[in-house]
Amino acid sequence: MIRVRAQRRETSRTPLREALHRLEADGLVVAEANRGMEVAPTSPADVEQHYVLRLLVEPPTISGIIDQLTEDDLARMTEDLEAMEAARHRIRDFQEAHHRFHQNALRRYPKALAELTESLTLKIYRHQRLYLSHPHAPEHFTSVDRRFLEAVRARDTELARQILEFHLIDAALGLVLDSDPDHRFDALLVATRGLGIELGTTPDNRVDRPASLRWRRLGARADLELHTSNLRLPRTEGDSS
Repeated sequence: MIRVRAQRRETSRTPLREALHRLEADGLVVAEANRGMEVAPTSPADVEQHYVLRLLVEPPTISGIIDQLTEDDLARMTEDLEAMEAARHRIRDFQEAHHRFHQNALRRYPKALAELTESLTLKIYRHQRLYLSHPHAPEHFTSVDRRFLEAVRARDTELARQILEFHLIDAALGLVLDSDPDHRFDALLVATRGLGIELGTTPDNRVDRPASLRWRRLGARADLELHTSNLRLPRTEGDSS
């Protein structure tokens, strides 16, 4: 199998074999006896758990490295956000711009956390592209990322963390429920409870969209206003709008 692919791509077998081994290490392909490599199967439960790991790692990491982001980093994030807005009808271009947007911060992560985050992102990538083909999804990704960039630029660690938490939970719900509307969540509910986040679910751990989301942890901002087709923040007391 490797020999055939190498001939088709006009390259030697050694770099192709190394590339396939890297993909296998990332969980993107699996080796089949006497059949070569196959694209690794994934399920809604896999996508849920990949997003849960990102949820546990990335928001607190952002809080820890936000002061390390330079003006050049912020300028690149602004350019990538503009590229997302310009490419909202070209899904591949939009997805790549979205990836670049978050990689600007990823470069500042400690090495092990950066490698873990990138590996998880690659596992989610093909599911994300399908989800982004929905008309509302690029707009929602862009609007939340715009708020995230504002919080990062203001060096507001708690707000940036909360917006990234919202973003990851929103994306997880969108990808999982588009594949299986009756999916019963498990890992995501454990993680949100541990993070002091209240996510609205049915008694049997299903989610009806848009689900409510509220932060219960000490110091969380209660005045945050965000909503997508997957998530909504309940109005705070005294809000009559």
